[in-house]
Amino acid sequence: MHEANLFLITFFAALLGVVPPGLVNMSVAKTCVNISKKAGTIKALGATSVVFVQALVAIFIAKEINKNPAYKDNILLVGLFVLAIMLVYFFISALINKNNAINTPQYKSSSQFLKGVLISAVNIFPIPYFVVISTLFTPQNHIDFTITTKIIFSLSAALGSLTTFLVYVYFFDRIIKENEVFKKYSNYFMAALMLCLLLITLYRIYA
Repeated sequence: MHEANLFLITFFAALLGVVPPGLVNMSVAKTCVNISKKAGTIKALGATSVVFVQALVAIFIAKEINKNPAYKDNILLVGLFVLAIMLVYFFISALINKNNAINTPQYKSSSQFLKGVLISAVNIFPIPYFVVISTLFTPQNHIDFTITTKIIFSLSAALGSLTTFLVYVYFFDRIIKENEVFKKYSNYFMAALMLCLLLITLYRIYA
């Protein structure tokens, strides 16, 4: 019974946690628009594999982060650096592709899976989020994190995230599939998103 509650609560927490447009789900949506649904799905699966690991890591570091808030600040500083790099990358990509014709590129499934892994790996925000979720399931609340419950927690976090990613795959592209403006300026959009996330991270560090 406790394991079922652990799965359901973590699943919906992960599902809702990635509903707002963010680095990973917007990258998946961009792939769907510029390439295909299949490519977006494969990218989502790659990203999900990292979410599983991030949730597992969150369990192990939850106690240390709660004991020393400086650890949380260090994680955010790393995220700040990564976001700055991504901001520059997308902005330069937008400038390079500004006058290029919009074509449907060829792709390899393994390549999209790896891109999903990489884009999710640089997005470290799920780790502190899952740390908070994992602290809800303390021994006082009748959940002791054994190997089994750790796997359940990580699997439910991954499946919840994947569910939202797939919603972006199968619905977001229908809305903007014919929108050439998004296709042309998607890198500018991603750069703006990176800037917003960077500003939020700065606020969290210095507020």
